Amino acid sequence: MKNEVSMNWKGNMSFEGEVNGHKLMLDADLTAGGENKGPRPKPLMLMALAGCTGMDVVSILKKMRVDLDDFNVKVSADLTEEHPMVYSTMHIIYEFKGKNLDLEKINKAVSLSQDRYCGVSAMYKQFAKITHEIKIIES
Repeated sequence: MKNEVSMNWKGNMSFEGEVNGHKLMLDADLTAGGENKGPRPKPLMLMALAGCTGMDVVSILKKMRVDLDDFNVKVSADLTEEHPMVYSTMHIIYEFKGKNLDLEKINKAVSLSQDRYCGVSAMYKQFAKITHEIKIIES
């Protein structure tokens, strides 16, 4: 299986990307010569991680018959100070909202995503330390 993306330069620091038939504009901020027309590339790596593990967790919890009222995944990361600046640590916060949520099932779903299913997490663990926490909000 192969994945491909394309990036078309739109002037200055702007690029329009195409991923799975969807278009996305990337750009630098004004101080770096861009026009702030879209996100920067590195934070999109964090979005990929949040999306990958989030989809895993939702899929696993559906199979476990856990009903959520809401679910949110947040990722924060620290960059090294020397060039090339790379992420050295990433922290994932899983926020679940619902009534009488089964913490054991939620822990299992998150663990399965982190240890077995999330390919993005597996790749990123090659260069960064990834930690996570779970927050439950009763509704």
